[in-house]
Amino acid sequence: MSTTLPTLVQVLDEVWAKSVDRTGRTGRSGYAERLTEHSSATWAAAGTVADRIGPAGVLADWPSFWVLVALAALLHDAGKVAEGFQRQVKLPGHRWGERHEVLSLAYVDLLVGGLPPDDRALVAAGVGLHHRWLRSANGSGALLDLYPASAAWERKFGHDPDPPPGQPAGQVPLRRHRAVLAWYADQLGVPVPADGGRRLWQRARDQFTGLRTAWEEPVDATRGLIGVLLQGAVTLADHSASAHVALQTHLPLPRNYLSGLAYPPYPHQRQAAETDGHLLLIAPTGSGKTESGLAWASRQLPAMPGRPRVVWVLPYRASIDAAVSRFRQDLQPAQEATADIGVLHGTAALSVLADAVGEDCAPTASDASRANSRAGAMRLFAQRFRVATAYQLLVGAIAGPRYASVLLEQANSLVVLDELHAYDPQTFGRLCACMRLWETLGTRVAVVSATLAPSMVTLIQESLRHPVALHRAPVGTAPDRHRLVLDEQPLTAPASLEVFRSWLAEGYSVLLVANTVATAQALYTELAPTARAAAHEADRDTAALLLHSRFRARDRATIERRILARHGERRRGQPARRGGLVVATQAVEVSLRLDFDRGATELAPIEAVAQRAGRVNRLGRHPEGPVPYRVHRGESPHPYQPESLDAAWSALAAAPGPVMSEQTIEHWLTLAYQTDWGRQWNEQARHSRDVFASTFLTFTEPFNDREEFLDGLRESFDTVEVLLQDDKPEYERLTTGRDGHALLGAGLLIPIRYRQWRTLGSTGTVGHKHRIPLIDAPYSGETGLDLSPTTRKAATVPRPVDTIL
Repeated sequence: MSTTLPTLVQVLDEVWAKSVDRTGRTGRSGYAERLTEHSSATWAAAGTVADRIGPAGVLADWPSFWVLVALAALLHDAGKVAEGFQRQVKLPGHRWGERHEVLSLAYVDLLVGGLPPDDRALVAAGVGLHHRWLRSANGSGALLDLYPASAAWERKFGHDPDPPPGQPAGQVPLRRHRAVLAWYADQLGVPVPADGGRRLWQRARDQFTGLRTAWEEPVDATRGLIGVLLQGAVTLADHSASAHVALQTHLPLPRNYLSGLAYPPYPHQRQAAETDGHLLLIAPTGSGKTESGLAWASRQLPAMPGRPRVVWVLPYRASIDAAVSRFRQDLQPAQEATADIGVLHGTAALSVLADAVGEDCAPTASDASRANSRAGAMRLFAQRFRVATAYQLLVGAIAGPRYASVLLEQANSLVVLDELHAYDPQTFGRLCACMRLWETLGTRVAVVSATLAPSMVTLIQESLRHPVALHRAPVGTAPDRHRLVLDEQPLTAPASLEVFRSWLAEGYSVLLVANTVATAQALYTELAPTARAAAHEADRDTAALLLHSRFRARDRATIERRILARHGERRRGQPARRGGLVVATQAVEVSLRLDFDRGATELAPIEAVAQRAGRVNRLGRHPEGPVPYRVHRGESPHPYQPESLDAAWSALAAAPGPVMSEQTIEHWLTLAYQTDWGRQWNEQARHSRDVFASTFLTFTEPFNDREEFLDGLRESFDTVEVLLQDDKPEYERLTTGRDGHALLGAGLLIPIRYRQWRTLGSTGTVGHKHRIPLIDAPYSGETGLDLSPTTRKAATVPRPVDTIL
C-alpha cells in the first residue's frame, strides 16, 4: 500500500482539467487545476444548485433529478484523461480536435451504467451536451455533425496507428485510466468497475449512440424539459466551479418586509403582503408599488422549497441602473455595505454566457479571456436578488449549452414584472407564455402596475393555471394631482415653447417628455438657456438636464443621480417652485422617483401618458394643489403606431377632466382598449403567446440547435448596443487582459434602435466574436449620441449579434 498510493497520487497529479491560471482569479496564479479538483468542485457546486432550487414545480415529480445532476456534474469532464487533451492544456498552440465530453460518456457507462435507461440517458445528456448542441440544422459543429455513424471512433479516442504530426498514437494510457477510474469510484463509494474487455472508445461510441437514440427524435414534452433543466444545472455547476464563484445563500429581502417601512402601509400594500400565490396589483404611481412587490415576495418565501430568488423585471434597459441603485440602498445586505444585487441585461451579459460555455483548456490569451468571462457569467447567477430585462428571461427559452442555465434559474423564483403594460403585444404575449412555464417550474409571479388595461388583466389570468389574486388600490389612495390640458400643437411649436419658458421663468421645475431622442435633444437645446438663466448661480450646473437611452450607460447613470438629487420626491413644506428643467424620453417612465411642479408630454400610448404624469406632483404634495399637465399632439406618430395614438387621443378627449384622478386613468384605459386598435392589440398578444409557447416552450426536441431563432427574438426588441470609435481603446482595456471581461465594458455601450443602426456607417466591430459594432458619430456627455441625418453615412453593415431592451 505504501508504494501504490504515492504512484496513484502522482498519476492523478499529472491529469489536468485546466491550463495554468494566468488570471489570478483562482487565487493560485501559475497553478494548473487538476481533473480531480475540478470534478470535486463541480460536484459540490451541483449540491449548491440543488440547495437553491430544490424540488420545485415539475421537479417534485422527479425525485432522482438532483442525484442525476450530481452524477453528471462529477463525470462531466472525465474525458479530459485523453492524451490529446492533456497536451492541449500543457503545450501552447496544441489542438486536439476532439470533444472531451464525448469521451466522458465512456465513464458514464463504466460508473453509472446500471441506472435505469431513462435516468442514464439524462446523465448522458448532462455530461455529453454541456458544451454543444446534439443536432444542428446548419452544420454549426453540433455533436452529430462531428461524430456521425461513420466516425472513426478508435482512431479518435483509442489507438491511431498513423497519428497526425504532434498527436499521440494512443489516447488514454492504461495507468492513467485506472487511476482516474479508481478515484471516481471512490468518490461515489462504489467498487472499481471491471473493464469487461471493452475499450473506452467502444464505450464512448455506444453511449453516444444511446444519447442519439434517446434525444434525437421528439420526446415527451415534460421529459424534454427535465433534460434541458438537468443540462442547465450541470452547466451552472461547471461555471461556478470553474470561476471559483459560489452561489450566494443570502437574500437581501427580509421576511415580513412591511414591518420595516417607515410609514403605515397602504391597504393595497397589506393586501399584497397577505397574498399567497400569483398577484396582480394595480395602484397609482407614487403609492408604493415597489414596496408592495417586495412585501408580496417576502410573504411567499416560507412556503417555497430551497432558496428562492427574486427577479425584478423592468421594461426599459435605461431604467435598470436606477432600480439597481435603489434596491442596493433599500434592501438588507449580508456583510457588505450595500445589498449585492445582480444585473441581467444587454450584450455584455450574453457575451460572457456565450464565451463561458466554450472550450476551457488552451493555454492562450483567449483562455484567460474565457476564464474572466466565466467569472463574469457567475456574477449573473450568484445573487439571489436580480434586476433583469424581459429579453434576458425570454432568451432562456432558446435553452442549449448557453442559455439552459438561464432557464433553470427561472425555477423556484419570485418574478415581479414591473409596469408590464409597456411592452408591445408580441412581447406581452411571450411573457404570458413564460408565466405559464414559470408556474410549471414552481415560480410565482406578481405583476405591479399603475396602468393595466382590463384586457391585459384577463390575458394574464388566462395564461396562468393557478388563481391570480387581483388587488386594486382603494379609491382615494392618491389625491388628485393634475389638471389636464390637451393641445393640438407639438411640443416644439413656438406657442408651446413660450408656455414652457414662462414656467421656467416663474421658478417652477419642469418635466418635458418627448417620444424620440431627436425631439428631446431639440427641446433641450432650445430651453436649457432659459432654465439656467432662471436658476441661482449655485445650482446652475443641474438647472437643465437631458435624459434618454442614447447615452453611454455610465453617463446615463451619472445623469440619473443628478436628476434624483435635484428632483426627488417632494418633502412636506418645500416651496411651490423648485426650479430646473429635465427633458426626457420614455426612459423616465419607470423606476425613477421624480417629482416636478409642471409637466408636458407628446401624445403617446395611453399608459405612457399616465406614467409620465406620475412624475409630476408625484405624491400630490404641491402647495398649489393639482398642477398643469399638458398633452401635445406630435408632428409624427414615430415610434408608435398611429392607431395607438389615435386611441389615446380619443380617450383623453372623451374624459378630459380637467382634474385627473386615478378613476380618470382607468376610464382612459377602458376607452382606448375598446377601439379597433385595442381589440387588435389583444388578438396579437394572445396569438404571440400561443405561438411562442408551441415553438419555444414545448421541449419535445430539447437538444436541437435553436439559436437560429435568436435573431428574430433579438430584432423584435429593436435595440442594438454600439461602441463609439473613440472609446475602443478603453473598452479593450476593460474587457481584455488579466482582470478584463465583457461586463466591465458595459458602461461604455450605447443602445440605439436596430433600424437606426442599419443606416449608420460601421467602422468595424469589437468584443468576443466581434459582437459590438463600432460607430463614428458625434457624442456629448450632455446631450448624448447625435444621429441626425447629417451625421449618418449610408453603408452596408453586418448583422448585429446581440440586442437588448
